[in-house]
Amino acid sequence: MPVLVMKFGGTSVATPDRIRRAAKRVGVEVSKGYDVIVIVSAMAGKTNELVGWVNETSPLFDAREYDAVVSSGEAVTAGLMALTLQEMDVPARSWQGWQVPLRTTSAHSAARIEEIPTDNINAKFAEGMRVAVVAGFQGVSPEGRITTLGRGGSDTTAVAFAAAFGAERCDIYTDVDGVYTTDPRISSKARKLDKIAFEEMLELASLGAKVLQTRSVELAMRYNVRLRVLSSFEEQSDNAGTLVCAEEEIMESKIVSGIAYSRDEAKMTLISVADRPGIAAAIFVPLSEAGVNVDMIIQNIAEEGRTDMTFSCPTDQVKRAEKALHDAKQRGEINYHDLVADMDVAKVSAVGIGMRSQSGVAAKMFQTLSDEGVNIKVIATSEIKISVLIDRKYMELAVQALHDAFELEKAA
Repeated sequence: MPVLVMKFGGTSVATPDRIRRAAKRVGVEVSKGYDVIVIVSAMAGKTNELVGWVNETSPLFDAREYDAVVSSGEAVTAGLMALTLQEMDVPARSWQGWQVPLRTTSAHSAARIEEIPTDNINAKFAEGMRVAVVAGFQGVSPEGRITTLGRGGSDTTAVAFAAAFGAERCDIYTDVDGVYTTDPRISSKARKLDKIAFEEMLELASLGAKVLQTRSVELAMRYNVRLRVLSSFEEQSDNAGTLVCAEEEIMESKIVSGIAYSRDEAKMTLISVADRPGIAAAIFVPLSEAGVNVDMIIQNIAEEGRTDMTFSCPTDQVKRAEKALHDAKQRGEINYHDLVADMDVAKVSAVGIGMRSQSGVAAKMFQTLSDEGVNIKVIATSEIKISVLIDRKYMELAVQALHDAFELEKAA
């Protein structure tokens, strides 16, 4: 039998009634002749509740026990989904991460998948099981302890299973009906995309789009797993949702495919740093070691041997960045006059594989923002992306203006 992977997010399995609705979708695919691997998240809100209980019980918790607690939400959903399918006369059983076993590293709460042996599940398929309901987000360490993959890890679980089992496709069911040209809550002209290339989706996910977890898109691109993003709450058709696929599958695409944004950005500036060989390494190595995710970087022209260095990072990492740089200064590794953090900024990005072969995208983007009176603080570019850091109060205006300027409401 061909294999199909279907992943259901927390809102899709939030109640027994929604689990029944999801199970009916699984039953439809089984009737088409698929053996199905269903990956489930915890019911909506359950993981937050479990995390709250851990913090209340032990603020300085043992990460191994944290994983044991927070992974239980997916275990409950997996069991309920399997029971629901059995009530529909669909041969199904639930699987915990350790039963597969989904082998991971020992980095509790942020484990990475190392191997998914297919023998156990394939043996049950051969015996007549039609659906394996697997608890997402969880695995087992080399020491035999339960691990979790980080928030949103069920997406990564689903793609990893699709790669391991050579699945025909991986369907991600969520509370949105696909990938849009921008957030429909900001622009009423946002249009659902029928297809989007892996690279574009990876950029959008990393730049703030919340539809798919970044790691899951990285995996899908590496193993060429065709992803489809669908709504659990709408009638399904063969062309529903958005297909995330290889660039070669997309006949013609617009120069810009989408506008992404992130509110949770901070701009940090080191004022009056010595302009010498190795100064960038002296700044960014300590930040890396402290786990600070640096994005945009800009260095001003030096005057009298001193310069300013500006970078952006997530707002929740500002304190960590400040400590890392202060410690580096105390050790004599860097010398700067002041460190200024601007928390009132946002990042807006234009993404599209069409940028590779078209010029003038940056000029159009910058002119559009200028016409709206939006000042650009920092710029970062890649082959298929242009990002700018602007005052947060202009974020929605910038997104709407750029969406209009690149005519994203129109199909290619």
